[in-house]
Amino acid sequence: MNLIAAIMLFFATACTPEDKPLTPSPTTVGDITLTIGDQSFTAKMEQNSSSEAFRALLPLTLEMQELNGNEKYHYLSQSLPTNRTKVGTIHAGDIMLYGDNCVVVFYETFTTTYQYTPIGHITNPKGLKEALGIGSVTINFTSKIKEI
Repeated sequence: MNLIAAIMLFFATACTPEDKPLTPSPTTVGDITLTIGDQSFTAKMEQNSSSEAFRALLPLTLEMQELNGNEKYHYLSQSLPTNRTKVGTIHAGDIMLYGDNCVVVFYETFTTTYQYTPIGHITNPKGLKEALGIGSVTINFTSKIKEI
């Protein structure tokens, strides 16, 4: 094998696809806004596939039902990816996925043994309980998504 053939063989095998520099794939970042009547609340989204799948549905208007005096929920017509964990404590302002298609907005803090997939958290839930009121409520979810 001559020197030129050896050099060509080296360069042909020295840079496999695994050795190529990684170019980050575009991803989305940004908060979402929940609008209830004339009040708006900002939520920080989790960095997971469930959050991304939920964000892809936005803008979204959901008629959410009351449950247990601490949450509003709505069953989506499609399933989202899940990563259920025993969260232990639910905090007022948590936005979670119960099962694979039930979006839940919590307005009270309490302990639980149930498993949820976190989607996001309202950064300042002050006034959330009053805005949600008693019974069912309409919540508009919107997003300011940007590519990074």
